[in-house]
Amino acid sequence: MDSNPALCAAIANHITTSPQQRITFAQFMDMVLYHPEYGYYSSDAVKIGFKDSDFFTSPNLCSDFGELLAEQFLQMWEILGKPIPFSLVEMGAGQGLLALHILKYNQLHYPDFFTALEYIIVEKSPTLRQEQQQRLQDFPVHWCNLEEIPPNAIAGCFFSNELVDAFPVHQFILETGELQEIYVTTWNEKETNAPCPSFVEVTGEPSTPQLAEYFDLLGIDFIQSAYPDGYRSEINLAALDWLSIVADRLQRGYVLTIDYGYPASRYYNPRRSQGTLQCYYHHRFHDNPYINIGRQDITAHVDFTALERWGEKSNLKNIGFIQQGLFLMALGLGDRIAALCDQQQPLSQLLQRRDSLHQLINPTGLGGFGVLIQSKGLDNTEISQPLKGLTLPE
Repeated sequence: MDSNPALCAAIANHITTSPQQRITFAQFMDMVLYHPEYGYYSSDAVKIGFKDSDFFTSPNLCSDFGELLAEQFLQMWEILGKPIPFSLVEMGAGQGLLALHILKYNQLHYPDFFTALEYIIVEKSPTLRQEQQQRLQDFPVHWCNLEEIPPNAIAGCFFSNELVDAFPVHQFILETGELQEIYVTTWNEKETNAPCPSFVEVTGEPSTPQLAEYFDLLGIDFIQSAYPDGYRSEINLAALDWLSIVADRLQRGYVLTIDYGYPASRYYNPRRSQGTLQCYYHHRFHDNPYINIGRQDITAHVDFTALERWGEKSNLKNIGFIQQGLFLMALGLGDRIAALCDQQQPLSQLLQRRDSLHQLINPTGLGGFGVLIQSKGLDNTEISQPLKGLTLPE
């Protein structure tokens, strides 16, 4: 398989120098994706789009996704009393396409809002940051780490599209009714001709009490419920840490999270017995994270209930949760689809554009993504104003 030998060696060394010669799956996933030299997102291995890539996101389809988000951000600015600056903090900006679409649209249609904007990108990948800087060189965009933003410094909106699914997750399994964590270790037997060491899973006591506390937060009791022996899934503690930092940095405004995932009742349904972990390699997906190491993306679906409840503990108020398709339709995507009939373009271009717009709302694909909006520091009058993206036509 197409693994990076240097990354495999670094992971194996980390394992052999660990006290029990094993690491959590979260540590393994973190190194695979974010190792500073060889990780998938740290090297030139990450490829996003349609040609010679591993996956694509909504901004790759067309500019409409970003333009409709811009309409929602405009309303947020208005609800907050048009503060200057209004900070848009995009976390995990990919190739910079979404930022480009948002900024160009506001510059053209809402110059007052564009002038008030402070656009900040938080990007962990040096490769993607370089691509973003090149694509956005004509716009006043600032890059920083999330930790560099002072507490209570942001009036505006923190937002992300397909970020949380790439956070490293812990994996667990139920063995005779007990919660056990899945660890990664190296294969004991010597493989003389193998270019990369092999990794295998072992189980043991949870590495942290936070794993059990996570299910207390969700109100899930594995012992009292009908979960089968061997049931396994994921726990995204990194998402809670991330949301705590975001809430701390936000003074007043919104947090908008778009990703694929489920409420906890669906995520941890007893029938979903093997979790949601997926690997993406050349537009194909599978569930084996121990091949193509450093050359493929690894993701897990988002538990939106955990984000809601942890947000409440972090002084964030839940404004609404909706599917992406409905969110975009409420912001005007239906009007854009209807307007295609009046456009004088070659048929092939019209069909391609119609297909792109329909993919954004397809409930079995991108349209089925979740959109969670939370707020902080709003007064009763501001909270009472319904957001366009959450207001469905009767």
